[in-house]
Amino acid sequence: MPRPRATGYAPVDGMDIYWESRGDGGVPLVVVHGGFGLASMFGELLGQLAGQRQVIAIELQAHGHTRDAGRPFSFEGFGDDIAAVIEHLGLGQADLLGYSLGGGACLRSAIQHPGRVRRLALVSAPCRRDGWFPEVLAGFDQLSSAGFGQMRQSPMYQAWCEVAPDRDAFPALMDKTGLLLRQPYDWTEEVRRLTNPALLAYADADSIPPAHAAEFFALLGGGHRDAGWDGSLAPGRASGHPARAQALQHLLRPPAGRRGRRLRQLTRTTSPRVPGMGARGQGNARPIPARCRSLSS
Repeated sequence: MPRPRATGYAPVDGMDIYWESRGDGGVPLVVVHGGFGLASMFGELLGQLAGQRQVIAIELQAHGHTRDAGRPFSFEGFGDDIAAVIEHLGLGQADLLGYSLGGGACLRSAIQHPGRVRRLALVSAPCRRDGWFPEVLAGFDQLSSAGFGQMRQSPMYQAWCEVAPDRDAFPALMDKTGLLLRQPYDWTEEVRRLTNPALLAYADADSIPPAHAAEFFALLGGGHRDAGWDGSLAPGRASGHPARAQALQHLLRPPAGRRGRRLRQLTRTTSPRVPGMGARGQGNARPIPARCRSLSS
């Protein structure tokens, strides 16, 4: 994975949230890891995404380089933290890409701070707690520092120890994460009101059942009707008038050449094969676009 061009800390609500930046230009893309994860968990994907734009990976409260703070975890708090980092770095509006727990944080950020978020990509994340498979919820119910003896043997813990400012803080991270994941939530109505272009991505052996992925997609406006022979009736697009449809196709068509091939590839991207609490398998993702345009533009 290419080294970041710059790193630093953003002062947010009594914390210093770690960030690292790659690439330059374009609308910035802020990337958020899954539970117990680091910025590095996305591997080579960060460098690939940074080929045409600035990509900033952050580490949430108590994760990686970022010290814990005297507050419990909440998705709402994480959402505020992401928006505060965007403001601190002077990014204006940014696109968000979040995986699993980071997907929930990015979704809350888009709901709570619509002026800070342009486009949204969520990987292996539901919009309500019972969107997870029952056996996954049962695992969340058991998540605490009582399992630290087993967790300390994992590559994830070893990677965390290499960068954490307090190596003794992992059991507390497990307890706070467990408490967060046991809290009920249902963001159905708030998701229904979102207007951001969004992309949902799930693997073929994910922790999220396909039924919930389809439900989430529908809440964002997808799947309610046939898009028409020219795609002009898809969610968030122009009306079915032929002239408007033709103009829209011209605007959305990827450019020719190498960059065009790259854009087409990114709109068909697969879920990153990274550790965390999201995907249970490592098959190819099945991207589900809703009001979606490529995040690479």
